[in-house]
Amino acid sequence: MTRFASTRLLLAIGSVFLVSASSAALAAGMTEAEIREKIIGRTIFLAAPMGGEFPLNYRTSGVVDGDGKALGIGKLIQPSDTGKWWIADDKLCQQFNTWYKGAKMCFDLTPTGADKVKWVRDNGETGVARIGN
Repeated sequence: MTRFASTRLLLAIGSVFLVSASSAALAAGMTEAEIREKIIGRTIFLAAPMGGEFPLNYRTSGVVDGDGKALGIGKLIQPSDTGKWWIADDKLCQQFNTWYKGAKMCFDLTPTGADKVKWVRDNGETGVARIGN
């Protein structure tokens, strides 16, 4: 391999590394400060699998509440519930009184647009949500 070819190969490898590192940085989850700024005190609308959106209110008091009456889930489960939220290790965590049998769960949130986030629950489930006011 010539010196010129070696240099081109090293530059190509370096470029791939930089693009990969930049992409990883862009796809990084939100920090605690970003979660507090963009999520807390707002309503987050989870995209429902059968269409529509499911609102969750992350109140500044540490209370989270949701109401699925508009989606018609009242026939299947308790349509509304209240619980608490907190932030741990740059993840938004929550625990409802009755939903999910009161289990604690945490979510890694990654911005996907000005008012959208992708969430990954600690059990591997994923979804998208729209950030409201």
